[in-house]
Amino acid sequence: MRDARLTFGGRLLCPFLRPFFLHPSDVARVKHAAELLWQLGERVAKHAAADTAMLEHLGLSDAEIRLAQIDPGYDTASTAARADAFLLPDSLQFAEYNGESPAGAGYSQRLSELFDDEPVMARFRETFDVRYFTPIPELLAALLDSYRDWGGTEDPPRVAIIDWRDVPTWSEFELLRDAFTSAGVPTVVADPRDVTFDGKVLWAEGEPIHLVYRRVLINDIVARPDDCRALVDAYTAKAACVANTLRCKIPHKKSFFAVLTDERYGKLFSAAEREVITAHVPWTRLVHEDLADDIRSRRDQLVLKPNDEYGGSGVTLGWESDDGTWDATIERALREYQTANRAWIVQERINVRREVFPACRDNAVVERDMLVDFAPYLFRGRLAGFLTRLSATGLANVTSGGGQVPAFVVEPKGVK
Repeated sequence: MRDARLTFGGRLLCPFLRPFFLHPSDVARVKHAAELLWQLGERVAKHAAADTAMLEHLGLSDAEIRLAQIDPGYDTASTAARADAFLLPDSLQFAEYNGESPAGAGYSQRLSELFDDEPVMARFRETFDVRYFTPIPELLAALLDSYRDWGGTEDPPRVAIIDWRDVPTWSEFELLRDAFTSAGVPTVVADPRDVTFDGKVLWAEGEPIHLVYRRVLINDIVARPDDCRALVDAYTAKAACVANTLRCKIPHKKSFFAVLTDERYGKLFSAAEREVITAHVPWTRLVHEDLADDIRSRRDQLVLKPNDEYGGSGVTLGWESDDGTWDATIERALREYQTANRAWIVQERINVRREVFPACRDNAVVERDMLVDFAPYLFRGRLAGFLTRLSATGLANVTSGGGQVPAFVVEPKGVK
């Protein structure tokens, strides 16, 4: 893993000794539901971009609304997205939708390749048909499709992956840079402070940039406007194609699920779509005073989350909280909404998956009961692979200390 740069902030991604296994039928049901979720996210983004009241209901700040209302030059809000979910034999439920800048696609493919190259996998293949997804070329193809939709004519375009140089995922950017360049698409990794815009051309490392794979978050663009000015000015002037667009914040907000599950917005969705929403998306609402008593009384069935945070920050699971902690979180959510225009959402508890995985610990192998968070990647609406995270706690993300494993599609040989 070290040789392959499979590290997150210097920490190895995977202390576990086997992949996550799923059946081809699992892939089929995930594909159907997840690809529809992406379509609904795009629909809500397009509708809300022209509806200030809906943007406010979703909890976008004034600065985020201004960015969302800039014409990006093409229609796809989220070229790259990820639907964080829990897959069980009899259910598939989404916990969140990352419509902005999902990490891990490069890590997932390289980790799959590393596992697949081990001798134990060769023995496993004697009995099972095994395959894994390769999201890196799918991501590049999606980025190039968005560039062509935008009107780009360079062949190939010069790509810049843009984020702060001190983020823990920088090693993944390097993986992607090398893969894109090897595929014939020259790519650099750049800090927003190191790109310049001369009014006509966006520049990085002394070369013109035609396509930006934007990994710097809109939260940071809003908080550090001077550092991101060249990127935003080039985006506004349509001097470079930027993916994801600044409209991707609309479905990225956790309140997107409140739109999907609120009957007031039912006219946006067909009857068949509403059936999928009911089956796979938990009831979600913005936290308001008129819901406070109901939230208090149903602690064991609800979770509270800030409307726009990463890495599990602020997430409070009612069933793992006492009454005092739960009440304090409700009061915090109400106070922040009223005084700081910072929305929170309340969401119904969903079924989670747990499995036992062997893991390396203190020079020994131990069996650990782990929560399995299963997150399909969606590149321009096509299922392209999975991020599979394990955690001993109720929150599964690498940022908060969880680990990652590759996902392999497996069935006995000879089965049709």
